[in-house]
Amino acid sequence: MQRIKKGDTVEVIAGKDIGTRSEVVNVYPKNQRVVLKGVNILKKHQQAKQAGGQQVPAQIVEFEGPIHLSNVMLVCPKCKERTRVGFRKDDDGYKTRVCRKCDEDID
Repeated sequence: MQRIKKGDTVEVIAGKDIGTRSEVVNVYPKNQRVVLKGVNILKKHQQAKQAGGQQVPAQIVEFEGPIHLSNVMLVCPKCKERTRVGFRKDDDGYKTRVCRKCDEDID
């Protein structure tokens, strides 16, 4: 089970956007990276190109770049503080994520 999932609110704890809280847009567990809304904005220069008879002009595209998982911490929805994530097994045998500070379920 993943500690950080799509739709979670996280806080950046390292890098140029330190202290920023944002929502997780994508999670790439294989690369241990997450993409956050409005954080780590990168610019990419694209050449002009022909697309099926239409000319697409050259442009500078801004997009959100991925951030390593170790540079973000989950914000607990109950106590609104950044926290480490623990796990607890229910009576049914299902694993749930738990806030380490207030001991409440995150899911």
